[in-house]
Amino acid sequence: MAQFDSRYSQPTTVGQSGVDEGLRAYMLGVYNYMALGVALTGVVAYLVFSMAVTTDPATGAKALTSLGQTLYASPLRWALILAPIAFVFFFAFRANSMSVPAAQTSFWIYCGLVGASLSILLLAFTGSSVANVFFITAAAFASLSIWGYTTKKDISGWGSFLFMGLIGVILAIVVNIFLQSPAIAFAISVIGVLVFAGLTAYDTQRIKDEYYLLAGNSEAVAKASIFGALSLYQNFVGMFVHLLQLFGERE
Repeated sequence: MAQFDSRYSQPTTVGQSGVDEGLRAYMLGVYNYMALGVALTGVVAYLVFSMAVTTDPATGAKALTSLGQTLYASPLRWALILAPIAFVFFFAFRANSMSVPAAQTSFWIYCGLVGASLSILLLAFTGSSVANVFFITAAAFASLSIWGYTTKKDISGWGSFLFMGLIGVILAIVVNIFLQSPAIAFAISVIGVLVFAGLTAYDTQRIKDEYYLLAGNSEAVAKASIFGALSLYQNFVGMFVHLLQLFGERE
């Protein structure tokens, strides 16, 4: 996940009351970016699905339009799936050289690409189950993020463990593309939920702590809020996808 490197900032000492007020504004900005990113992803997913799939009014059967055939039933499907992954690597390499407007624009583009990629889930799962899992994810995410923000426990040591877990999940997904094992798929989803749940709390505390290093540097704080939102957004989407695999009702 892309992270802003605070080593390139120049922190300034400010009063405690100013830090507390600034921290609240900073975290509110992070959550606003993240929430708007999720909303944009949902809108794009719905619009792409609406243009790619048509429903027979008599039978209720779904069929792919010409756009749907291109996006979901041709080699372009892999471009649709892999585009967000390629873009997040772009984020990671350019994070510290981006201006604030460039970071904002890149964030919105990334959320749109993820929305287009996730539109295929609306073809595989019923709309009601997607909505139910979304609200479950939102409740779990909010609880975990609040805990990460308010806990006095230092959970920075979770980072390396969670990162290894994330790499393991990614490798298992790649392997299971060829094995097509339901048991492995189930295990991946369970472990994936746990990893992204842990990352939600961990990243929330990391984002909060990062502010204290950047307080007084308005540009660094603005960029950090965008990249912090990106981390939380990725955790939300990851948790949602794996919960949908576990509890979603297939068409």
